[in-house]
Amino acid sequence: MTSSLVLGIESSCDETAAAVVRDGCEVMSSIVATQHDLHQRYAGVVPEIASRAHLERILPVIKEALREAKVELHQLSAIGIGHEPGLIGSLLVGLGAAKALSFATDTPLVGVNHVQAHLWSPCLDSEPIQYPALGVVASGGHTTISLVNGPTDISVIGQTIDDAIGEAFDKAAAILEAGYPGGPAIEQLAEEGDDQALKLPVARLGETLDFSYSGLKTALLYAVRGQPQGRGKSVSYPRSASDLDVQSRRDAAASFQRAAIRALVNNIEQALKQHEVTCLLAGGGVTANTLLRNELIRVCNEHETPLRLAQRKYCVDNAAMIAGLAHAQWTRGVSHGLDLAAAARVAG
Repeated sequence: MTSSLVLGIESSCDETAAAVVRDGCEVMSSIVATQHDLHQRYAGVVPEIASRAHLERILPVIKEALREAKVELHQLSAIGIGHEPGLIGSLLVGLGAAKALSFATDTPLVGVNHVQAHLWSPCLDSEPIQYPALGVVASGGHTTISLVNGPTDISVIGQTIDDAIGEAFDKAAAILEAGYPGGPAIEQLAEEGDDQALKLPVARLGETLDFSYSGLKTALLYAVRGQPQGRGKSVSYPRSASDLDVQSRRDAAASFQRAAIRALVNNIEQALKQHEVTCLLAGGGVTANTLLRNELIRVCNEHETPLRLAQRKYCVDNAAMIAGLAHAQWTRGVSHGLDLAAAARVAG
């Protein structure tokens, strides 16, 4: 079969990304322009700011991805675009660019689900995935456990009922005044902390594989700031993170990190007991966390299940995973017209 070259474009949240991937796994270029400096003062992503930044960066990022890969537009087999789920304004920027390139070059357009693409990321610069697999996505917007029978044949068996784990890390970092983005900030602060200093809750939602992180976030808030006084808009706290000494903040960060990751790993262990799979796939920004990576290695060793863990550079939102999954769909005859729509959420 002739080798394929796919351009991937990703703009679902606050990363403007483009990549060229050969045959679904060989990454020839992966360019990511972050917006952390724009959103840091707000301790979270501001959708309008994100959309405007995508508009400024999308074409330079695409040009750089093609230049680094030494690929011309006419050499592309397909153009993959992450069109769901995500921030609708951000998605529309990338989708508009992908449609324009597809129309101008008469290159097939392939719409890609962002969450499904995270489950493709473990095979980037690595070997193809063997199915069926258990798939874990842990990121700022998503926390899911799925049965994966193929690249897009994915059934969710566990998901968060409130905050995603990455969102919980961002909120924890805000409570501890640790900085943004929250994941790396909490991990760095926790390095010299005692993870048993605070007895924070590890949620278990009955016999399900679902997650909840709102209670953990609230427990950390009260541990750091004290019990709230007053109600509604008049609520206040007796102290803030700045009133704590450095070691207390480190201990709080370590305790939060342990509890958040323990809740995720507990459900992964339960899922591995319930389902026979060839491997565990793990992707998403939070899977760059060292403690989580070590725990996944431990769990997979105990269950004698191969671990397919995305390289750290492919854990964050990137376009290589979009291009890779687009290749898998395109080779199966899937492509989309210029009426392809962006979707903030996926129905069902």
